Amino acid sequence: MLYSLFEYLDQLDIPGAGLFNYISFRSAMAAITSLLISTFFGKKIILMLQTAQIGETVRDLGLEGQLNKNGTPTMGGLIILLSTIVPLLLFGDLQNVYLKLMLFITVWLGMIGFLDDYIKVFKKNKSGLRGKFKVFAQIIAGLVVGLTLHFSDDIVVREKVLNEKGVPVTEIINGEESSGPVINYITQDLKSTKVNVPFFKNNEFDYAMLLWFLGEKAAQYAWIVVTLAVIFIITFVSNGANLTDGLDGLAAGTSAIMGTTLGVLAYVSSNTIISDYLNIMYLPNTEELVIYISAFIGAMIGFLWYNSYPAQVFMGDTGSLAIGGIVAVYAILIRKELLIPILCGIFVVESLSVVIQVSWFKYTRLISGRGRRVFRMAPLHHHYQKLKYPEPKIVTRFWIVGIMLAIFTVITLKIR
Repeated sequence: MLYSLFEYLDQLDIPGAGLFNYISFRSAMAAITSLLISTFFGKKIILMLQTAQIGETVRDLGLEGQLNKNGTPTMGGLIILLSTIVPLLLFGDLQNVYLKLMLFITVWLGMIGFLDDYIKVFKKNKSGLRGKFKVFAQIIAGLVVGLTLHFSDDIVVREKVLNEKGVPVTEIINGEESSGPVINYITQDLKSTKVNVPFFKNNEFDYAMLLWFLGEKAAQYAWIVVTLAVIFIITFVSNGANLTDGLDGLAAGTSAIMGTTLGVLAYVSSNTIISDYLNIMYLPNTEELVIYISAFIGAMIGFLWYNSYPAQVFMGDTGSLAIGGIVAVYAILIRKELLIPILCGIFVVESLSVVIQVSWFKYTRLISGRGRRVFRMAPLHHHYQKLKYPEPKIVTRFWIVGIMLAIFTVITLKIR
């Protein structure tokens, strides 16, 4: 809204209006606005939730301090959603297809999480929304993102294409000659199913390679593989965030760390000079994603004001399902989804701990008649609670691991 207004004012040569042309300025304003909304309006939302008696009912699992959390307001994810969406509407270019996709994912998965919390709180059904409906909603989200990636003309990758005749030509960018040196290629904005691969010199992987058996038709059907991959990634990361949300500040803090890292990756991918220096794909129009992630980071940090130990509010599925989907889709849009196992290592390990625990229990029960466990309790953070680690210590150490993974994710841009 403000972006469109100031763009119009800039055309009228109004002093200062040109500030909104700078991504750095709009990103900073989005982050500040998000922080202000989450901290100032967060308290009002918490009071509203308390008045409506929307509190968490905690089962006694033998965890220290667990029962003290009974009655703590849930659905605090509304603070995160509001603090992310409002700055985006104010400072983002709403014509940008990347922002439209991020808005869709934020609202869609936020609504699904809200419905899950609503069933738990008001219908007194501890199971909430049935798992198959959650997965179905995540599949819908994946289909929308995957199909948009394929069919939208605005989602392209700028690639260097060799001159067909093999004759040196002046560099042409989108049909216009540059004043640069004579070279043997032209750069064009093309549809692509390629992603960046860490650790390798030739650091691009094409999903079409998975359809090698189709020969020349592989590129034609690669979008189907991309869509299936998007569905899997969204489902896995979204559920991973949901499982991680079990201790005060754990999911919010780790998500803020991941968001900051994704913001760095989006910035370098949207900058022609830096992307060329780092030898990664340049993605036109993705600079607006930096504004989105700035608002997201501000929302997560502001939410921690109330969610840090001892928590005054829980995000609930309203927040956890949404933030997992946001992290997943953001990584996909900047072609860095192969970095998710590193960057989202906390989510991955939390999910795997549940899979390992359940699988081993069923296997040993089938073999010996008595189920055995690998961890004292899953997800992993509860295992450390069972070992009598204080909750703040567990959360802080998970944050530290998250920061280490984030740093390693960034330096993969140079490790090849």
